[in-house]
Amino acid sequence: MAAKSDYLEDKIYNHVLRNTAYTSPTGTWIALFTATTGLETNSPSAEVSGGSYVRLAVGAATGRSFTASSGGAGSNTETWEFVQATANWGVITHIAVMDAVTVGNVLYHGALTSAVTINTNGIFRIPLGDLDITEA
Repeated sequence: MAAKSDYLEDKIYNHVLRNTAYTSPTGTWIALFTATTGLETNSPSAEVSGGSYVRLAVGAATGRSFTASSGGAGSNTETWEFVQATANWGVITHIAVMDAVTVGNVLYHGALTSAVTINTNGIFRIPLGDLDITEA
């Protein structure tokens, strides 16, 4: 996942170059999408919904954490699983790191290497080390 949203890019730019405070989010969540629509501009419109879908809480406080950044990159420290789907979620093509459990702001986003279809009783998994965050 190599792209920051315009929202996060603006926050970092203003924080570093304009001395404008940026408060880190109190938590982060992984969201699943069936299209890239609006992810870059922080107005996503294709997030999975229904069928027991909820964003996956990640970060040190959740036990689902990222490695320390090295060379401007890091990844997930273990396999992460979403809840089991109770209805079809569709074809998952994109993923994003969000700053809220619902709505909120897109922080990072990217396309999956291969789309994944989640049907009833399916579970979306992110294997150990497969969610790469790169500061480029």
